[in-house]
Amino acid sequence: MSERFILLTGCSGGGKSTLLDALGEAGFATVPEPGRRIVAEEMAGDGRALPWVDMKAFAGRAVAMARADLEAACHLDGTVFFDRGLVDAAVALAHAGGPSVRETLGDARAYAEQVLVVPPWPEIFAGDAERRHGFDAAVAEHERITGALDDLGYRVLEVPRVPVPERVAFVLLACGADQE
Repeated sequence: MSERFILLTGCSGGGKSTLLDALGEAGFATVPEPGRRIVAEEMAGDGRALPWVDMKAFAGRAVAMARADLEAACHLDGTVFFDRGLVDAAVALAHAGGPSVRETLGDARAYAEQVLVVPPWPEIFAGDAERRHGFDAAVAEHERITGALDDLGYRVLEVPRVPVPERVAFVLLACGADQE
C-alpha cells in the first residue's frame, strides 16, 4: 500500500474523469479508469467482455488491469491519482457473481487510507456509448463501492459538487498534494 496512491471513486457520471484530467493538467501523475479502457478495447475487438454483454468477464479484466496499473504506478514519482481502481473492480466482480471483495483483494490495502469519493450528481450525469446504464444503476454502484470502502477500513472523503477548479483545490488540500 502506498499513501501516495490516491483513489478517486464513487458515482458513475459524477465527474471523476474530468477531475482526473484537471489533476493531470496540473502536473500530477494520473491513471485512467480501467472500465473505459476495457470498453474501448472490447468495442474495437470481439466485444465479449463488455459490461452489458458479460459483466463478470468485464470485471475480471478490470481487476487484472487495476493490478497492472498499481504495479506500473510504483515507478512513478510523487502523488498518483487513480480514476477508479482495484476496489471498484473487485466490487463489480463480486456483484457479478464472482468472489467476494475480500477474496479478490486480500488484506493488503492498495491505496492511501483516505479515498476521495465523488457523490451522485444528477445534474451532470449523462450516458454515452460506453456508459449505457442509467442514473439509478450508477447510484446503486456508488452505494456498493462506498460500503466496500467502509468494510475495508478506508476513510471516505466526499468531493463536493462544485466547479472543477474548486474540486481540484479541494482534492489537493485533502491529500496534501498541493505541497509538491
